[in-house]
Amino acid sequence: MAGNYEIAADGTDVREELMRALAEKHEVVLKEGVYLTGPVVIPSDARLVLEKGAVLRFIPDFTAYPPVFTRWEGVKCWAMHPCIYINEAVNVTITGEGTIDGSGKPWWDIVSDRRQRGIREPQSELEKKFAQLNPDYRSQPGGGGGRDYQFMRPPLIQIKNSRNVVIEGVNIINSPFWTIHPLFSDNVVIRNVNIKNPYEAPNTDGIDIESSSAVKVLDSVVDVGDDGIALKSGSGEDGIKDNIPTRDVVIRGCTVRSAHGGAVIGSETAAEISDLVVEDCFFDGTDRGIRIKSRRTRGGLIHDIVFRRIRMKDNLCPFVINMYYRCGTDDMSLFSLDPLPVNSGTPRIYNVTIEDCHAEGSGASAGMVVGLPESPVGNLVIRNSYFGVSPDADRPVSESDMYNGLPDPPSRGFRIRNAEIRIDNLTVDSDEPKIIAENGVTLK
Repeated sequence: MAGNYEIAADGTDVREELMRALAEKHEVVLKEGVYLTGPVVIPSDARLVLEKGAVLRFIPDFTAYPPVFTRWEGVKCWAMHPCIYINEAVNVTITGEGTIDGSGKPWWDIVSDRRQRGIREPQSELEKKFAQLNPDYRSQPGGGGGRDYQFMRPPLIQIKNSRNVVIEGVNIINSPFWTIHPLFSDNVVIRNVNIKNPYEAPNTDGIDIESSSAVKVLDSVVDVGDDGIALKSGSGEDGIKDNIPTRDVVIRGCTVRSAHGGAVIGSETAAEISDLVVEDCFFDGTDRGIRIKSRRTRGGLIHDIVFRRIRMKDNLCPFVINMYYRCGTDDMSLFSLDPLPVNSGTPRIYNVTIEDCHAEGSGASAGMVVGLPESPVGNLVIRNSYFGVSPDADRPVSESDMYNGLPDPPSRGFRIRNAEIRIDNLTVDSDEPKIIAENGVTLK
């Protein structure tokens, strides 16, 4: 290492100086002040330190983020250059007590405008450019982020094809899109970070671990406008063909607030997601607490998953396994209650353990486990847990669980359909019936 380098916070764009210093000096220290920049690439053996009071703020000039070939909502395509891009690198650290600010509002405003006006086609010259780069975009699956009009917003930090990456201590705010996105990477540690995006900011997931292995998320706080900490492995035929799994992930000691889900698997599940442990976490006011979501055509194996010692408070629903997840498609045939042929697009979920988990004050239901008739949830174990619904609960169950094709349940209890489940000391505190066992249920 050639020694650290300090950059002055003088109000100018520091991008070129920052990238040159990281390449030459390998360690850059940002002291107190505001540093404006466009998109930054961090090379191997580099260390970026943001001291307390330092703010690295990304300019919201859409044209400053040129196309890169990556995965966007689970599909390989051209999208905008990440704000911070760690690509084909090893031994990278981002650390300190400072702040990384994605200046997200102008990006969110475009998405809100498109949604309010029902826009489903590219409008601006930039969107039309991406449509030309992605000629098959109409047939690609989407997750609601804007693929149909090709406003391919950048993640704030993407770690792609890299290994031995550490992000620790920093505050990360106002992401244009997903906030921290390990992709095709190994040995990533995210520790003691504080991620904050407004709840209404669209698709601003906190941490999305996709087709990556040996990832640890430790002692962090996530308060965002979509899923809090999520695991994914590609979407649709593209992800099935790649078949790059997400494995060996530990999420420990984290707090997730306000998000659509606390610890989430899916809905991009095309390859395998396995060997996950989530423990000693607190999901405070998230729409769902523990959440596994997929559907027909999403594919993938989800197995050997453990959630233990999770506290949940004031969620809509504390625990959901939903294989009738409705978002991103208008094809109602995918939600048939009758068995359909099993193929590469059929998801499979098995060997899931929930233990020593406690949820109180849920606003919609105590829980939902719904597999497919042709692919039931296998070997689900729930032990020593409590799921309590608020006596004032008034939110629609169908809205909280986000399904299509299913009949509404008769109560706010714990719903089970197409699943093999073993229950040992589970308390469901809700209206009657407390356990709603529908078709295809094996209780052990």
